[in-house]
Amino acid sequence: MAHEFDGKKYEKASAPQKEWAAKLISELSLKGNERVLDLGCGDGTNTARLANLLPNGEVVGIDASIGMIDAAKPKERANLRFVLLDINEIEFKDEFDVIFSNATLHWVEDHQRLLKNALKALRKNGILRFNFAAEGNCSHFSKVIRKTMEREEFASYFEGFVWPWYMPTVDEYKYLVDNSELQEVKVWGENADHFFPDTKALIACIDQPCLVPFLPCLAEKDKAAFREYVVGEMVQETKQDDGRCFETFRRINLFAMK
Repeated sequence: MAHEFDGKKYEKASAPQKEWAAKLISELSLKGNERVLDLGCGDGTNTARLANLLPNGEVVGIDASIGMIDAAKPKERANLRFVLLDINEIEFKDEFDVIFSNATLHWVEDHQRLLKNALKALRKNGILRFNFAAEGNCSHFSKVIRKTMEREEFASYFEGFVWPWYMPTVDEYKYLVDNSELQEVKVWGENADHFFPDTKALIACIDQPCLVPFLPCLAEKDKAAFREYVVGEMVQETKQDDGRCFETFRRINLFAMK
């Protein structure tokens, strides 16, 4: 299921995600003429960073959210374009030298299908470089949201609710990738825990993207109360003596070649 995001709000609330992307991009050693696919381009900031390194190449950013693509479209230029497309539906063949994804693929449940489609989309000797959430990611939010969903006034809305994220352990993901046809596979974990500078920054992240899969389940009359309870519990759970708010961010990294 594709979720709908507010791309403009996400652009302002995604400082940790942009930090991770900058590090990934700096490690790619691009020559400048590659064709790159960005899976889950979001508001397009990181895709534009890639395009800056490809004066003789091209970057295509895809995202399933209209709000994200609307925020990304103004960044388009000759070597940079954005397409509204679900990652699960990619059908490219031998088109890209690099497939890049940052802070997105925990929203994709079927990684066996993802890796098969990505392999097909890569040119010979092409590279996959992924970073996404691992087991233990956002442990405070996970605790609070589960507690909130179980409250008497909200529980009926979440009967049959399917958890929106795939966050495997490093060993689980390594096993999955090792059984694909990818070569030179490297899978490793990373602790990227983050201190938000204040409660305002934390709340912005809660709103976009954390609460996005949950609010549509609720009747309009109960959405504000649900959000208010989550925000209050998160501030209490994460706020430090110096006013900052701490959340765990655990990542899985993948480097592989075709």
